[in-house]
Amino acid sequence: MDGATDVRASLGDTTPARPDPQQELAARLRLLQELSGLGVRALARDTGLSSSSLSRYLNGRTVPPWPAVVALCRLVRRDPRPLRPLWERSSNPLPAPPRSSRLARPVPRNDLPRDAPDFTGREAELAAVLAAVGSHRAVSVDGMAGVGKTCLAVRAAHRLAADFPDGRLYVDLHGFTEGRPPLDPDSALRMLLGALDVPSERVPQEGLEQLAACWRSELAHRRVVVVLDNAADADQVRPLLPGAGPSVALITSRNRLLGLEEVPPVSLDVLGPRDSAELLARASGDPGGPGGRLARDPEAAAEVLRLCGRLPLALRLAGARLRHRPGWTVGVLAERMAEGAGEFGAEFSAALAMSVRQLKRPQARLFRLLGLLPGASFDEYVVAALADVPLREARSTLEDLLDAHLVQQPAAGHYRLHDLVHRHARRSAAEQDPAADRERALRRVLDYYVHAAAAADAAMPFTAPARPAAGIRPPAELPPFPDRDTAFGWLVAEYGNLMAVFETAAALGADAHVCELPRFLRAYFARRCGTTHLNVLFERSLAAAERLADPLRLAEAHSDLGFARYNAGRAAEAAAAYEAAGARVTQARDPRAEAELAVRRGYLSWDAGYVEEPLALFRQAGELYERSGCPTGAAHAAAAEAWAMLQLGHREEAARRAREVLEVPHADPAWPPTLTARLTLGVALAPDQPDEADEHLREALALARADGHLNNQAWCLNCRGVALRRMGRYEEALASHREAFALLDELFEEHWKIHFLDDHAETCRLAGLPDQALLLHEQALELARELGNRTRQALAHEGLAALLDATEPVAAAEHREAARALRATPA
Repeated sequence: MDGATDVRASLGDTTPARPDPQQELAARLRLLQELSGLGVRALARDTGLSSSSLSRYLNGRTVPPWPAVVALCRLVRRDPRPLRPLWERSSNPLPAPPRSSRLARPVPRNDLPRDAPDFTGREAELAAVLAAVGSHRAVSVDGMAGVGKTCLAVRAAHRLAADFPDGRLYVDLHGFTEGRPPLDPDSALRMLLGALDVPSERVPQEGLEQLAACWRSELAHRRVVVVLDNAADADQVRPLLPGAGPSVALITSRNRLLGLEEVPPVSLDVLGPRDSAELLARASGDPGGPGGRLARDPEAAAEVLRLCGRLPLALRLAGARLRHRPGWTVGVLAERMAEGAGEFGAEFSAALAMSVRQLKRPQARLFRLLGLLPGASFDEYVVAALADVPLREARSTLEDLLDAHLVQQPAAGHYRLHDLVHRHARRSAAEQDPAADRERALRRVLDYYVHAAAAADAAMPFTAPARPAAGIRPPAELPPFPDRDTAFGWLVAEYGNLMAVFETAAALGADAHVCELPRFLRAYFARRCGTTHLNVLFERSLAAAERLADPLRLAEAHSDLGFARYNAGRAAEAAAAYEAAGARVTQARDPRAEAELAVRRGYLSWDAGYVEEPLALFRQAGELYERSGCPTGAAHAAAAEAWAMLQLGHREEAARRAREVLEVPHADPAWPPTLTARLTLGVALAPDQPDEADEHLREALALARADGHLNNQAWCLNCRGVALRRMGRYEEALASHREAFALLDELFEEHWKIHFLDDHAETCRLAGLPDQALLLHEQALELARELGNRTRQALAHEGLAALLDATEPVAAAEHREAARALRATPA
């Protein structure tokens, strides 16, 4: 069994539940010891626990701290999460908070394309798909292009939808999309996890196997149906398959996926003669019977069926043309199709070529341009920018193309091209439109996405407003973003397109777009995508800025890369990036960029063990923001200054600065400076004004839960634990710390724990739990050394000294001296 195996399953837990959760937990821990094959002393050594404490945990005399349970599980490569509910019952912490999501509790995602209203035939194939899903939880549908694989899979998914209430997901894997490579499994998994609203902190930052395990773990406790459309091969699909659990996957591909031995295949051929005739009649609106156009000219109808190759896509195209030409006979339709037969070398080409030839000039031009779009889907706004036409005209033309079955509409306001139609549009553009015109159209799309991302970013402010996009032509119209929820929803829906646009900009050498786009995704990444991808984007953004040799863009690119490095726990690389930014920000003479860099350097300087320098940097940032007319930025700097003063013990001054921050008006109640100010006040006022302190802390926690950041929720809970400890309410304080760590245990970014371990340890010490305090301080020291965080190293040494004073005075003195050395000589 690997590390993702359920502890209860791996331990063969078939005994009835014990009435005492503490004794049941001890029994589970003893089974873990048996799996390790180690004695108590060896087990204590390998897990970093004291042997006396471990004995108490195994005998059920003491409830271990959660990190100790995690250490024992990890030693034998077992997932500790299934033990969490039992540990919580044993520890009796506060009731767990309601699980929150990003910004608002979402309804289950439904990405399925619209079920084809003219779906015809395929009864046996549909039954085979449903049977395979029932027996194997997955099925692959293969067949030639245009044969109706996606329609069949989508029809089956809609049939299954009622039994899968937790999500109906669809992703185009682009296995055979001309002009773009197949979607790599890493990107597909991140898109699917995002569709399930899995917070980025719970998504592994690196490693396809880890991502696939996370995906399987999420599906294990949900009922989700997933359509994986247009797969290239088995290797692309294998990591995306659900594991154990009720969720199912429906896969389509032009190839038989022989490598997926556990997934039964259903192969599609062209429709039979009767079903082909029925589909043509339904698509053309023919009423049937002897009075219909098809019945009046059976030979011409047979010729149309032959020219369509009995392919559903071609039949729909031909039927749509006949429906919109009431004056045509079926013979005219057959003649027009014959004129284009063989033009593109596939069975459907005659129907497609005929449909395209019937378009008016503006419609035909727009259709060709659609083949240039880098993303998988599009809306009327990007189409208006692509064709350089008014929004109303773009909307009207799209409706015409929809009626002609040349575009598909999987959801209201969103469109896509079938792969075969996309290939035809792309080739037609290459043949009929000058290269300069095609490049101008594509650059208008890049312009649109940068400005649309900037508008969405402005609706969900991060700290201070970002600089507007520079040197990029704005489109005539952008989607409205009245609030942060709308903006965030747009970014979630367009994420795949935004990444495709970024890659297209890089391929075109559009360095300004490569520089600008990532800046407007910082707030989105903070809420959804974690740090790894952001680091990659900013690395490439920096390379583009260097080619442009623009001082401001260079300063911002180095600063942003440093910020991404810092949030990934890579302090040394962050320092190098900030140093490079500092050398250029003076040359750029932009006070706002200089202010933002000063705030970022202040946080890094604090971690490095400095005391006065961070305060000076935060104050400098506030002055620069004020000078540049940015009060929200000044509030951000003031909040950072207040927090730093609190850490230095200047409670009254910290509270005063925090109150000043709360007086700055802002539309977003969960704005980061507001959150920081409330937490600062809550901790600062705890000893003398506990009621007001508790009010601020509860409000901060409510805001963080509404906003959906697990990191911020954990931060609020940890601060509340510190405040409750200062009020002497130790049991409540411990419960709050435990809640914080319950959230942190869901994160894949372990470095975040450095901000909470010592606080939790100090509460344990004062609450009479020295063994737990010792373990937590030791973990903090190890992690701080790994991260190069000298401030946290010093705090851990000081905490250990306080713990060991009475029992091991020599060791205590050594820790105290180590702390003094760290504070005396910052990095």
